Amino acid sequence: MTFRERLFATIRAARPVLEEPGVLVVGSEVPNLLESGAASTLIVSQDLDIGVPVACHAAVKRRLPELLQYFEPSADEPSVWMPRSPHLLEVNFVGVDASQDPAQAYVFEDDQLPLLVFGALSLVEPGAELNIEGCRIRVPRVAGLLLEKLVTDRTGEKGDRDLLVALGLLMTAGSADLDEFVGAYHRLRPELRHAVRANLTLLSLIDARAGMPDPRPQRAAVATLLQRVEAGTEESP
Repeated sequence: MTFRERLFATIRAARPVLEEPGVLVVGSEVPNLLESGAASTLIVSQDLDIGVPVACHAAVKRRLPELLQYFEPSADEPSVWMPRSPHLLEVNFVGVDASQDPAQAYVFEDDQLPLLVFGALSLVEPGAELNIEGCRIRVPRVAGLLLEKLVTDRTGEKGDRDLLVALGLLMTAGSADLDEFVGAYHRLRPELRHAVRANLTLLSLIDARAGMPDPRPQRAAVATLLQRVEAGTEESP
């Protein structure tokens, strides 16, 4: 079974939640879905991240029983739902709060579906609605999700993977997306702009990983984007 088939099967299984108004697919699978024909070749991780706005939490929670045929919540982390079949991906629920400071995070407490609300996801706005085999899902605007992946100071394996997700987004971005990204970058406060530039620099240097998007052919595109954000930045990079 191909990764694309597993991703699509997971979307079908999680349809009751994914079609709730306000809910977004976020994270590493967005570049896969934005590829032409949702080709799903930009594989970074084997899970589906579902962004739940805190205002939609109650509605999403009511739909959770409809997922139990295919998934079960992890005993250690209730926001992580494990697949009952090897043909499905793990599902992770994360919180989205548009009013949250991008540099902060908090836990939305709940006995059934607690959420870690990442502040950087406040930079994400709803984008295109995609039809995946009859399932209507919403993904973020490319510019905001790319900014979210680059605004956080990350290190280690998780940091490299997030940078490769940013690479996948860059590979699917159009010129209008990049213009929007640069405009949003300049609205950030200085320390967040510094984090974006630092992460773009790291992305221009990291090596290829087996089975993941290869950053080497994209280094010129990364360098061009870095030059664009540096060009209008007063503080030194």
